[in-house]
Amino acid sequence: MARESRRRDRRERDETPEFADRLVTINRVSKTVKGGKRFGFAALVVVGDQKGRVGFGKGKAKEVPEAIRKATEQAKRNLVRVPLREGRTLHHDMEGRHGAGKVIMRTAPAGTGIIAGGPMRAVFEMLGVQDVVAKSIGSQNPYNMVRATIDALTKESSPRMVAQRRGKKVAEILRKPETEAAPAAADAAEA
Repeated sequence: MARESRRRDRRERDETPEFADRLVTINRVSKTVKGGKRFGFAALVVVGDQKGRVGFGKGKAKEVPEAIRKATEQAKRNLVRVPLREGRTLHHDMEGRHGAGKVIMRTAPAGTGIIAGGPMRAVFEMLGVQDVVAKSIGSQNPYNMVRATIDALTKESSPRMVAQRRGKKVAEILRKPETEAAPAAADAAEA
């Protein structure tokens, strides 16, 4: 009974098109055997709901569609939630690393667009980010670039999360330090 309901839930989840997916790369590998060569395929896929959730997965198979299907299923299992400012950009600048790959991401004003290279662009599009400036330094391997991007995105914290961690109100966190320093400077100039 429980097994049937799990199957039904899984089928319903697969049928709901809430996630978009983007194929980042396909790698063909060959194995030389006695009769010739056997080919296999590895696929890297990024999946997201374009509202703040994103994940990546890799799949290997003898045929391309099967490799993509496996990668998509793995990506749906490995989703992470990322807080977005105004639903369009990041809250703060950050860096991410994986292996020799390093990525730098910066917030951007409205209308900037996604300024990022290949694999990073796929992650941002699936995440739902509309304005960001990003740079990849080091490894050009798409697997490392995607992992470094996800690493950086998991480090992001919203003002609400920071306020909760510090035991303060969101307004106290968002207050500009210049507004506090300006009255003090004016008082000192009068004296």
